Amino acid sequence: MKKKRVYVVPHSHWDREWYFTIEDSNVLLAENLDHLMDVLENDPDYMGYVFDAQASLVEEYLKVRPDQMERLKSLIEAKRIFVGPWYTQTDSLLVHKESVIRNLLYGTRICQDMGHSMGVGYLPDIFGQNAYLPSIFQGFDIDYSVLQRGIYTDQLNGDLNFMWTSPDGNSVKANNIYFGYGPGKFLEASDEYMEERLMPMLEKLADLNTNTDSLLLPAGGDQVLVREHFPATVAELNRKDDEHEYILSDYETFMKETWSLDGEKFENKIDGELMATQKSRIHSTIRSQRYDIKELNARVENKILNVLEPLAVIALSLGLKYPGTWLDQMWKALFDVHAHDSIGGCNSDDTNADIMHRLEKVNRTADGLLNILKKQMTEAVSRKLSKDNVLVLFNTKPQRTTETIETVIFTKAEQFAIRNLTGEEMECELLDQEYVSGGKKIVVTAEGEKEVEVPGYYRSVVSVKAVDLPAMGYAVYEVVEGEKMAHKLAGANDNSIANELFDLSLADGQLSLFHKPSGKVLTNFLTFENVADAGDSYDFSPMAGDSELILDHAELLSVEKGSFTEKMTVRHLMDVPADLAEREANENSGRLEIVTTIELRKGEEFLRVAHEIDNEVKDHRVRALLKTPVIKPETSFADQGFTVLERRTENPYLQDWREKGFAEAPVPIYPMENFAGVRSGEGTLGVMTKGLKEYEVLAETSELAVTLFRSVGLLGRDDLIWRPGRASGINNKVVYTPDAQMQKKMIFEYAVYFSDEKAESEYMFRMTDSYLARHAAYQKQSLNTFEERLERFEIPYPVKEMDASYSLFETSNPAIFMSVCKRAYEDSSIIVRLFNPGEQMERTMVESPFGMVETNLYERELQPVKGEVKIPAKGYVTLKLTKRDVAE
Repeated sequence: MKKKRVYVVPHSHWDREWYFTIEDSNVLLAENLDHLMDVLENDPDYMGYVFDAQASLVEEYLKVRPDQMERLKSLIEAKRIFVGPWYTQTDSLLVHKESVIRNLLYGTRICQDMGHSMGVGYLPDIFGQNAYLPSIFQGFDIDYSVLQRGIYTDQLNGDLNFMWTSPDGNSVKANNIYFGYGPGKFLEASDEYMEERLMPMLEKLADLNTNTDSLLLPAGGDQVLVREHFPATVAELNRKDDEHEYILSDYETFMKETWSLDGEKFENKIDGELMATQKSRIHSTIRSQRYDIKELNARVENKILNVLEPLAVIALSLGLKYPGTWLDQMWKALFDVHAHDSIGGCNSDDTNADIMHRLEKVNRTADGLLNILKKQMTEAVSRKLSKDNVLVLFNTKPQRTTETIETVIFTKAEQFAIRNLTGEEMECELLDQEYVSGGKKIVVTAEGEKEVEVPGYYRSVVSVKAVDLPAMGYAVYEVVEGEKMAHKLAGANDNSIANELFDLSLADGQLSLFHKPSGKVLTNFLTFENVADAGDSYDFSPMAGDSELILDHAELLSVEKGSFTEKMTVRHLMDVPADLAEREANENSGRLEIVTTIELRKGEEFLRVAHEIDNEVKDHRVRALLKTPVIKPETSFADQGFTVLERRTENPYLQDWREKGFAEAPVPIYPMENFAGVRSGEGTLGVMTKGLKEYEVLAETSELAVTLFRSVGLLGRDDLIWRPGRASGINNKVVYTPDAQMQKKMIFEYAVYFSDEKAESEYMFRMTDSYLARHAAYQKQSLNTFEERLERFEIPYPVKEMDASYSLFETSNPAIFMSVCKRAYEDSSIIVRLFNPGEQMERTMVESPFGMVETNLYERELQPVKGEVKIPAKGYVTLKLTKRDVAE
């Protein structure tokens, strides 16, 4: 009997876009899939083919080949073509946790409708693995995962098969494709190939599979055609090789048979995120490539997940239509953005322009849907109250809230006040005001068209303190014109700003942050670092001989103060090299100017920071350096999925990575989903960001370095200092990417939390929720029809009246957070996902008129829920809320 079984898995890895566009990909897809089906139908010995686990490929193909639906469906149902579970293979470290889940929800559902969704969490090429992927796969009843990147060889302990576990304790059975997804791409049965290539690979695989005789040999590559000769080649290999039995197979079969035979022997366990750079490049600094893509994607994700979908659920519960079809289209467009090359920004300029356009379209659609939903509900409230000039504030959090909400108010009079319905004046601050000319309108009369002057009006930006705003609901206020507003933001002759917790001052060009409760001061609190970037679209690279330039002198531009808000604007300015050539020549003809506005709001426990940079320089990286209260921090923290991960500030593998032949330097530069920082008994400094995805802790200077952006002009470049060898991506052609030099105006936003205590994980999530603004506002008025793009058009009002206050549901435990609230995939029930980032199990009540059932992530019902909801440490629970009179 032969000793080893070699499972040969024919497949094609399909990049949706890259140095080519998505249109290029789709044209090629139609030709490729046509041919694949011909081959499979004509050769019954060709048992199966993995078409890269992406449902999007099925949908794109059927757009141009709708007549092939039944033919394709029959091959998927027969498990001869494997698709799913993904819609697209998302980069799990650059997108929102709920985007990862939604990607799988659409992918598994679409593929199941086609006959079968592959039961393997397939991760052949994404740049590092999210710690929660095992748990998420389990939520879709996926028990297996096959992955390439991110594992150190010593983590394997002699087994490519292992249990991979998430922070919440959920696990999947995993296999590491050690040689990547292409070792069998050119498989043949010639003596030369067997001796020089195949046998050495199989010997190495055998050495790494000490507890099984089953070896996995992926046999495919990027956009490859099906290898028609594989059945004959496998038969010939079996004839010539007495040591191995070759089986033409698929990932599902390999995992099921291998774990069924030898699973009890696979005792090795690997926990959490996988970001090792030993065998495969992770491109750790791709998180700062094409900042504009990351920022706009984060803005769109937050708008949909934190505002649009929960607001649409509130509207649905009150009888309005849920924009499900629109959201389907928007999510699928986002999934194309979230593929690993796409969101990474490591593409041609044409492709990145398409990605930005796609995001802009989704953003505009979201704005339009929000406009209509807010207007329909506000109109219904206005009719019920018989009041015209009303302001409705919407809260999309699952808890009641008191917070300051910024909105725009239009009035005929310069002076106005905002009152609740009992006549009590709300605390309100005027941030900005302008007089707008009414212009002219055309009136049709019996004598013909006439131009009529329209009176002007005032556009005012205000902050309103909303007290006890209902959970997952709204409250109504009245705009009363002619009453003098008590508070106004105005210029001040001062060099400091303050609130209850902080005092920020500028002296001798240095910003100092004083924490009032503890008396601690962070001197030279904010500076900037500028260095050369001799890398490419995949990786930052230092330049030999380059020295960092530190912008550490701030010039005061202005200070503004009001009763709610105090703002300081400063400028950092330095002459810097204009490009790499000037760096080498030690010349400085370029200029780097950073204008920073820091805002303190009454009652907030963090500072709001915004940097504006009009970049004119090429080939460089800019980071904000924030002083921390922790002396030489040994660890950092950042959110990922449903909790906070702790990471070492120094990577122990960095010392001898070259000698050990690592694919790239294991630099301790890390991703974050929303926030990162350092914490210890000495205190905490954390940042909550809007689209910034990369950070590093500089232990020697006790600074948190947040990468603002990097600029490069090439898709790929050979022999980087931190990444030796070939260029990543396409390496036989130089692809120039001038747009990736980021020579344009950019705004970077984040908030800073500083305390003398060690912050708990749930505390950081709570502040992030507040900073990301899970609310909306709408004023019913007739003065301006252009503030929101759909204002000037007539729309239907399906619900005539609504109450002046409403709450859909409310949770009782502030340590529990909501990551999603949307309509269910299959019906008009409501899906709510609650999570607990803390170290202990938490309980919460969900006060609502609904019946509740717990589901998995696929939304399959598990068990009814009565009374308290229990949520495990670092875990989550998905609830399905059903009410009989919820509108379809």
